[in-house]
Amino acid sequence: MKNYSMEEYIEIINNALKNALPVCDYNESVVCDAMKYSIENAGKRIRPALVLEFCRICGGKIEDAIPAACAIEMIHTYSLIHDDLPCMDNDDMRRGKPSCHIAFGEDMALLAGDGLLTEAFHVISSSDFAKKFPERAVAQLEVLSKLSGANGMIGGQVIDLKSEGKSISIETLELMDAYKTGALIKASALMGVIAANGNSQQKQAAETFASCLGHAFQIVDDILDVTADEKVLGKPVGSDSESNKSTYVSILGLEKSKEYVESLTEKAINSLDVFAQNGEFLKNLAVVLSKRNK
Repeated sequence: MKNYSMEEYIEIINNALKNALPVCDYNESVVCDAMKYSIENAGKRIRPALVLEFCRICGGKIEDAIPAACAIEMIHTYSLIHDDLPCMDNDDMRRGKPSCHIAFGEDMALLAGDGLLTEAFHVISSSDFAKKFPERAVAQLEVLSKLSGANGMIGGQVIDLKSEGKSISIETLELMDAYKTGALIKASALMGVIAANGNSQQKQAAETFASCLGHAFQIVDDILDVTADEKVLGKPVGSDSESNKSTYVSILGLEKSKEYVESLTEKAINSLDVFAQNGEFLKNLAVVLSKRNK
């Protein structure tokens, strides 16, 4: 079983995304340009890498997981485009570049997000993988639609918007983050297991790992909003404090938040025991993400 580095996964994902994006007619080309602009403003590609790696360690071929990997990155990118809009977080910068609505206008940014959302489901449903393994593809689509919808990522965004300017409990904050950040990470892990036709024990391990990873990821985000260098982070810092948002740092304090990240990272790593030595990539990823500076 070939092992892959994060750099190799990123190259595979970036090439696959280029081929997966729709080609628009001349009259609609601006929305395709906006979709391409945002999807190629490459982030860490964590979610699609999780799809590929969970497929691999469950004994599958990563080629079978590429459609789902593209789909999850399209969903993630659409959510960022919409998050940055003035009606939401009103952020002008994303990963060191102007946000989609700054580069293309609010109307095209909205449509670009909608386009990526829709294309995500087409990428899976029209794939060779779906033709070969229709039941697995349907299971992936079910996971993706549930965890990106009102009882997943969108639900978390609703809680976030309703919580602005309010003091919320740690329980509400954790629920919001389990939906807003954790849901797509969980979808990534599960779709990878499904691609390989993994068993129930592997699915449970994937869920636990993803839940802890997503939770820790959001806490680190909150920490970076207080401690990061704006040039390194690629977006404004201190925005949580300015908007009076409740965060792990504001509720628990900086040191307790760091300890929480360490605890969640340890739990994520321990959940991978079922995969024996095949879990090394994911263990290293959990550690790297817990110590990231952007």
